[in-house]
Amino acid sequence: MKFAVDAIVLLAYFAVILSIGLAQRKKSQTLEGYTLGERQMAWWAVLASILAAEISAATFLGAPESGFTHRNWAYAQLAIGTIIARIIVSFLFIPLFYKQGVISLYEYLETRFGRASRRFASLTFAVTRVLAIGTRLYVAAIVVVLAWELWHGAVDPKQQFLIFAVALTIISLLTAVYTMVGGIRAVIWTDFIQVSVLAAALVFSIFFLIHKLPDGWASANAIIETPYFFDFAKPVEPGFMPWLRNVLTQDYTLWTAVIGITVLTMSTHGIDQDTVQRMLTAKNRRQSAFATILSGLIDLPLVSAFILIGILLFAFYQAYPDPNLPRAMDGTLETRNVFPHFILTQMPMGLRGLVVAGIMATAMGSLSTALNALATSFTRDFLLDQAPEDLPESRRVRLLRISTLAFAVAIILVGVITAYYITYHPGTEIIPLVLGILGFTFGSLLGVFLVGIFTKTRGNDFGNILAMCIGFALVIFLSNGKLQSAVGISNPLVLAFPWRVVFGAVSTILIALLFSTPPDRIRAASEHEATLAHKTE
Repeated sequence: MKFAVDAIVLLAYFAVILSIGLAQRKKSQTLEGYTLGERQMAWWAVLASILAAEISAATFLGAPESGFTHRNWAYAQLAIGTIIARIIVSFLFIPLFYKQGVISLYEYLETRFGRASRRFASLTFAVTRVLAIGTRLYVAAIVVVLAWELWHGAVDPKQQFLIFAVALTIISLLTAVYTMVGGIRAVIWTDFIQVSVLAAALVFSIFFLIHKLPDGWASANAIIETPYFFDFAKPVEPGFMPWLRNVLTQDYTLWTAVIGITVLTMSTHGIDQDTVQRMLTAKNRRQSAFATILSGLIDLPLVSAFILIGILLFAFYQAYPDPNLPRAMDGTLETRNVFPHFILTQMPMGLRGLVVAGIMATAMGSLSTALNALATSFTRDFLLDQAPEDLPESRRVRLLRISTLAFAVAIILVGVITAYYITYHPGTEIIPLVLGILGFTFGSLLGVFLVGIFTKTRGNDFGNILAMCIGFALVIFLSNGKLQSAVGISNPLVLAFPWRVVFGAVSTILIALLFSTPPDRIRAASEHEATLAHKTE
C-alpha cells in the first residue's frame, strides 16, 4: 500500500489524458484537420505544445543530472542559442512554410529541387526522429525500475531490462492510442495538460528540496561551483589551437551556446517536422512566430529550474548521506537516477505521484508530437505523394492512423534496444546521447533547406543527396575518436554534440552549391512562386 495513493494520482492523470485525446476524433476526419487542426489552434496552445515537444523525460532527468554533477548553470547557457535561433526561424522559415501552404515541410524541397530531394530528406527525418525519440523514451522508465527495486528489492541487469521494456511499451501504446485517434488536436490539447502537470511538479520539487535542506538555500549556495553560468572554454595551455580544441570538444561553453546551439535549434525548430508542425497549426504566421519566440524565452528559466533541482539534490545528500543511492555494478554513482531515487524515497505520497506524472507527461508529450509528425511526413511524402485527387478523406486519414501505429512500434523497438544498452553501460550520459543523434543528420537537412532558400539556381537532386551523405559521413568521422585514430590521426578531435549540426550544415551547403539547378526546375519553381503570390493578392 506504500504507493497506493501515488498509483491513484497516476491513473487519474492517464485517464484525463486519454479522455482529452480521444475526444478530438470528430475534429480529425480530414487530412488537414488530422495533421494541422485546420490551422485554427490558439497561440497559447501552440506554445504549450512546442514546450512539450522539446522538454522530454531526458530533460526532466538529464538537466538535474547536469546540476548534480557540475553544480553550476553551465548547461543553461545553451538556452542563449535557442532564443537566437527561434528569432531566425520566426522570420525565415515560418513565413516560408505558411506561404507555401505545406503539410509536410519536405514538400518545399520538391518544389525547389525535385522529388528525390524531398523523399531523401523526409526519410532522413523519419529515421533520425525514430532513433532520437526511442532513446528518450527509455528515460521515462527509470523511475519505474527504481520503484520496483524499492518495492521488491534489488534486481539484476536482466530483470532491470525487462522492467524497462514493459514500462516503455505501455507508455508508448497509451500515447499511440490517443495520438492515432485524435490527430494533432489530441497532441496539442494533451500537451497543454502535460505542460501544466510538468510545471506543477517542477515548482513543488524545488520548494520541497529547499525546505528539506538544513540551512535552506544557504546549504545549496555553499556547494555551487564556478563558472556559475558562462564558460569561455579557456584552455590550460596558451595559444589559438588549444582554445579551438577546447571550444569544439566541450559540450557546455558560451561558444557552443551562441554558435553550436543556435544552428542546432535552427534545425530542430526550422526544418524538423516534429516541431514545425506544431507551429503551422496556429491561425496565422504572426501567432506562430509569437508562440515560437516566447517558447525560447521560457526555455531559459525552465531549464535553469531543472538544473537547480540537481544542485539542491547534491546539497541534500551532502547533508544527509544515503548509502542506498543508485549505483552501477562497479560501485559508481548513477547520477541520472538520483532525482528519481529522491522522488521515491523522500517525497510524501500523492505529491510523489504528481512528480512521477510530470516525468510521464514529458515522455508522452514528446512521443505524441513525434508520432503525429512521423505519420504526417511519411504519409504525405510517400503514401499520398501521387494519390488521385478524388481519394476520399477517410482513406487519407486511415493511412495516417496506420502510419502512427507503425511508427509507435518502431520507436518501442529503439527504446528497448536503448534500455538494453544502458542497462549494461550505466555510465552513459543522457543529454549527449539524445541530442547527439540529431546532430548526425539534421545539419545536412538544414544545409539543403538553406541552399534552397538563399539561392535560386544552385542545388539539384543528385547534388543534394550526395552533399547530405558526405555531411553525414563527415560528422560521424569527427564524432568518433577511434575512426580518426584508425586513419593515422594521433590526437583525435572529437566534436561535442552541439557542433555536429554546424559541421554537417556547412559541409552540405558547400557541396550542394557546386551543382546547378536544372532550367526546367528553376522555371517550375518560379511559376509556383507566381501562383502563390497571385493567391495571396
